[in-house]
Amino acid sequence: MEASENTIKLYYNTEVEKLQMPEYGRNVLHMVEQLKAIPDRAKRTEQAYAVVKVMESLNPQVHQQENYAQKLWDHLFMIAGYDLDVEAPYPKPIPEVVNSRPDPIPLNTKPIRARHYGRNIESILDLIAKEPEGEVKTAMIRSLAIYMRQQYLIWNKDTVADSTIFQDIERLSGGKVRVPDGMELSKLSADVSFSRPGMNLGYQGNKGGRFNRNFRGKNKKK
Repeated sequence: MEASENTIKLYYNTEVEKLQMPEYGRNVLHMVEQLKAIPDRAKRTEQAYAVVKVMESLNPQVHQQENYAQKLWDHLFMIAGYDLDVEAPYPKPIPEVVNSRPDPIPLNTKPIRARHYGRNIESILDLIAKEPEGEVKTAMIRSLAIYMRQQYLIWNKDTVADSTIFQDIERLSGGKVRVPDGMELSKLSADVSFSRPGMNLGYQGNKGGRFNRNFRGKNKKK
């Protein structure tokens, strides 16, 4: 039996032109190519509206974007390689603007003076320093001191005097924040403990460091 001469050529994505907008698929690209070949501009514009409707149905999540209708027309021009002469309801996007890279975000390279408190502490101190003297500022200082004590106990030792936290507040603020005389922090409960993130997974607090039975294998042979 002779083999049929009718064969089907299969094309792989690696063998064809890379899609500018993959979310719309290759069929939309073919539509746009046929659209560009229409000689009459009015007819071409009419068909452009139809293609945009198809794109909207294929990419419904575009509705979540602001000015989504204009986005669809921008995408149409992008698929067409910005070479499409139609009467669009929105200005034609500029390739140099669309393809431009965003400005790099400057990184804060200023060294952290007290790593166990974190970088944001100094920013918080700057905000507190601008607050006028009064009950609100005192409450802010107290709340910050309690948080700093917690961070101190996580990374350093089991106890810390209030005076140490107060001195750190004044030192890190460059003297711009002064702790009111007579301020005291609430006492910590004897059974309260602070641990570094991820350090005590599977252990029973500070009681001997024994491994929690709940983390043992459930299929242990009897």
